[in-house]
Amino acid sequence: MNQALKIDVITLFPQMLNGFLQESMMKRAAAAGLVEFNMVNLRDFTTDRHNTTDDRPFGGGPGMVMKPEPMFAAVESVKTPESHVILMTPQGKTFKQADARRLADKHNRLVFICGHYEGVDERIRETLVDEEISIGDYVLTNGVLSAAVVIDAIARLRPGVLGGGEVATEDESFSSGLLEYPQYTRPPEFRGMKVPEILFTGDHGKIAQWRHEQALKRTKERRSDLLGSNGENGENNP
Repeated sequence: MNQALKIDVITLFPQMLNGFLQESMMKRAAAAGLVEFNMVNLRDFTTDRHNTTDDRPFGGGPGMVMKPEPMFAAVESVKTPESHVILMTPQGKTFKQADARRLADKHNRLVFICGHYEGVDERIRETLVDEEISIGDYVLTNGVLSAAVVIDAIARLRPGVLGGGEVATEDESFSSGLLEYPQYTRPPEFRGMKVPEILFTGDHGKIAQWRHEQALKRTKERRSDLLGSNGENGENNP
């Protein structure tokens, strides 16, 4: 049996993730013992009567900065020698499908630090963090929302998580370097719109070629940045 993926999430707002983790794929994966989730409330590691987790930045400036003391205590309470600690931050590397695959394949224990306010004390970043991840060039209220996106992308690639006939394949968008080809299902005609005839031929070779051509066309139209200089993605080049 494959080892379960253990995910610790350190946040000021653990309830924000509960609905997400208790529905659909995540609920099934947890029930099957394939993924284990542990929500860590950062306020539980404060030592003052007000449960203070932030303070004003040295040198002045707007906003508040997350304090090192509770964060170090929280991370150290769950971290093991095999833990890979991820800080969700707009300053991190932009998350890609290849990162989801790498993290799913290489790590069985992930710790997510979800920032808030103006960010975290730099000593947290320098000492506790193995990797910094961003989901895009925009700012969210806190890191819980972005952590949910990354957790979903990673968990679905773990063996057995997509059960019931669902399989994460190399044909999905970004897995092959191209956007996914158009998909159709019943009925074969709806309001005058017909499914392409080639999908009824049963010729799997021709269907695969058509799908590749459609994926390439769609990628050129919508995400040309994913393609190489010759108009084709690198993985499919000769």
